[in-house]
Amino acid sequence: MILFTYFKKYLKYINYFLINFRIRSIMTFITSFSITFFLTPIFINYFHKKKISQIIRKDGPITHFIKKKTPTMGGIIILLSIFTSVIIWSDLSNKYVLYILFITFLYSIIGFMDDFYKIILKNSIGLSPYKKLFLQSIANIFFLLFITINNKKEQYINIIVPFTHKIIKYNLNIILYIIICYFILITVSNSVNLTDGLDGLAIMPIIFISLGLAVLSYFTGNIYFSKYFNFIYIKNSTELIIICLSIVGSGLAFLWYNTYPAKIFMGDVGSLSLGCIISIIAIFIKQEFLFIIMCGIFITESISVFIQLVKFKYNKKRFFLMAPLHHHYELQGISEPCIIIRFWIISLILILFTFMIM
Repeated sequence: MILFTYFKKYLKYINYFLINFRIRSIMTFITSFSITFFLTPIFINYFHKKKISQIIRKDGPITHFIKKKTPTMGGIIILLSIFTSVIIWSDLSNKYVLYILFITFLYSIIGFMDDFYKIILKNSIGLSPYKKLFLQSIANIFFLLFITINNKKEQYINIIVPFTHKIIKYNLNIILYIIICYFILITVSNSVNLTDGLDGLAIMPIIFISLGLAVLSYFTGNIYFSKYFNFIYIKNSTELIIICLSIVGSGLAFLWYNTYPAKIFMGDVGSLSLGCIISIIAIFIKQEFLFIIMCGIFITESISVFIQLVKFKYNKKRFFLMAPLHHHYELQGISEPCIIIRFWIISLILILFTFMIM
């Protein structure tokens, strides 16, 4: 009888530990950070032995050829730590959590195939852009159809009027809503992929954006804060903070090894998947407008590639010395660490600006 009483007492503490959201948030960060921090060196050594390394663009900056022996596909560890920490510490009955784990898994397969083809074929292309876009489109359309059919009341887009307290809410039909969400997913995921061309360039903005989304998730999931900031209240969206903090934890640990000079790259399996996760979170909390501002660095990189292609097809001349934009600055003679830090600063400013216009 005494043992049973003690057991009930300790079970109460354990339940409190698991239910308390703050504790779960902290433990998510610690778990994801620890997994990535301790597994990455093992991963680096293993890939060195197997001679699985980054394939460098032949037309890229000359300074990048010294990176050809650097291991890639570090995104596998990032995703492993995110999935593990989320499964352990999140509420798996929450539909948003399950949706995100599902679409991230699909994107990780596409990214892995792309990296695998690069390594096997020994070229920097991997899957052709059309094949990659086709696979992403299938995954996106299937996923978006599923969530819209099962969540018919959530097919709307919020547009926040800057520096005012006005939010314009557009109720959309299924097709238009899917098209908008599709372009957000495709654009951001591929933009992160394009940005991941210098050591640590993409992962730090991902961390900043994840922290920003964590704050927005808290505001939208709290009935009092959502009313104060004039957000649409979305029940149970605070659980998305767990996912955001798992990205922050794994991202910071990965940056330890990915910072200049990088000992490992995340590869497409990491960049495509992370771009997908943050996009889906923004869609779920109905903050697509603010999210686009947060992703200013990624969007700018994509625009630079688009401008370069259009300009070259029009008159066979280049607008930039090289695209994406970070390569243009490299060829201008700016050092790689300088470009990286400046892009980080701009990314942080964009996050702060996002909260200003709220």
